[in-house]
Amino acid sequence: MLSKIISCATFGIEGYLVDVEVDLATGLPGFTTVGLPDNAVKESKDRVFAAIKNAGFRFPARKITVNLAPADIKKEGSSFDLPIAVGILSASETIRGAHLRRYAVLGELSLDGTLRPVKGAISISLAVKDNKLDGLIVPRSNAREAAIVQGISVYGFDNLIEVVAFLNGESNIQPTVIDCEKIFDAASQYTSDFAEVKGQHHAKRALEIAAAGGHNVLMIGPPGTGKTMLARRLVTVLPKMTLEEALETTKIHSVAGVLSTADSLLGTRPFRSPHHTISDAGIIGGGHVPKPGEVSLAHNGVLFLDELAEFHKNVLEVLRQPLEDGSVTIGRAKVTLTYPARFMLAAAMNPCPCGYFTDPFHECRCTPQQIQRYHNRISGPLLDRIDIHIEVPSLKYDELKSSQPGESSEAIRGRVNKAREVQLVRFNSRKKIFCNAHMGTKDVRKFCLIDDQSQSLLKTAIQKFGLSARAYDKVLKVARTIADLENIEDIKVQHIAEAIQYRSLDKNVWYRL
Repeated sequence: MLSKIISCATFGIEGYLVDVEVDLATGLPGFTTVGLPDNAVKESKDRVFAAIKNAGFRFPARKITVNLAPADIKKEGSSFDLPIAVGILSASETIRGAHLRRYAVLGELSLDGTLRPVKGAISISLAVKDNKLDGLIVPRSNAREAAIVQGISVYGFDNLIEVVAFLNGESNIQPTVIDCEKIFDAASQYTSDFAEVKGQHHAKRALEIAAAGGHNVLMIGPPGTGKTMLARRLVTVLPKMTLEEALETTKIHSVAGVLSTADSLLGTRPFRSPHHTISDAGIIGGGHVPKPGEVSLAHNGVLFLDELAEFHKNVLEVLRQPLEDGSVTIGRAKVTLTYPARFMLAAAMNPCPCGYFTDPFHECRCTPQQIQRYHNRISGPLLDRIDIHIEVPSLKYDELKSSQPGESSEAIRGRVNKAREVQLVRFNSRKKIFCNAHMGTKDVRKFCLIDDQSQSLLKTAIQKFGLSARAYDKVLKVARTIADLENIEDIKVQHIAEAIQYRSLDKNVWYRL
């Protein structure tokens, strides 16, 4: 007997259909899986055998061959357990439903027949919808995530017995229904706020500019000055995610297996803060079949690198391509995948190895050579890709004891939204440009025109500080954002002057302090 079940898998962050063909033939009992299965798929035969027996069904003593088509794509993971079990039960006529080909089936089986969640449910749900199938059968833990995609019927089950009863028409289980807009609104609330940050008005102003233009930012200052606290609140002043952005971000987190079963949809912009011991594969993505790394998990949000100078040099250097392109391409011998990686980079570091250089309250024990070596860990090309450099000084006692709350994230986000609206109108005819930070050289020359007085000031800054050509463009982009926050069409000399301040931590400037 031969049966065919439709299942799904993911390639990158996109889902695609897989035909699970099960053949029962006469001969010595055996179980063979073909179609480029990985070890997890090969091991499914033992899980499927135990699950079918422990669920009370008869396992056929036949020669079983399972083919996963298309056979030229590597299959990985445990999501094929359920479709293989359903295929075996269908071929042995335990399941007699005539509408098996109307549903896509996926799920991992426990030895007792219960269903465990799988990765990539939302990507698979989108693939099912695109291929116009009637519905999707998944573990109950994945049902809410898969049901985010409107227009298909998603059925969630707890065990193999319930799936068999449903396919035989013996149960009347209703599809999972959720209010996508309600879930999105509930998930869009942040738990932190800029009002909690005391003092640091200069840093808050710089972060507002960074959020308004999508600029990367580096904060430098002694320990305990609030750099991490400021960075964690940067996402709260960014424009709220659209539903389209939320779906794309959720897909990445689901495929990577970091999406909580309680979070069927990510409504807040992601904030990723990897430890400085992370590898280049961890930051970019990797594996035999490449999985998303931190730069992709931070897509549409913020990637925060604390203690920037402590990261391995090769890890920092691999950031250069995604910072420029907004995507990352990972090549392996048999497959090449491209993941989205459009994020804001926020970084923080101490001014020296001991952390107290320029701190008026503590004595620095570092020599000039030690400080120079410490800063040399960050290459010039990477530093050029960070638009805004700011110093975060130690707080005074009067600022610490103040009970007056700071400006709220909602108020700051209101100004950021207005500046972003101006930029969306400006770049309406330009594809893949949504904010000032995304402008290329051609766009800078068109949209960042300055008068003679501003030109003279910028020339003096370049000659004095030795700014690079890329830094020149960064100054103009930041000045454009400052003008947008003030709703002024032309860039003025005061905008250029403020933008130049945010390049003061370039290496060749820092050592003159």
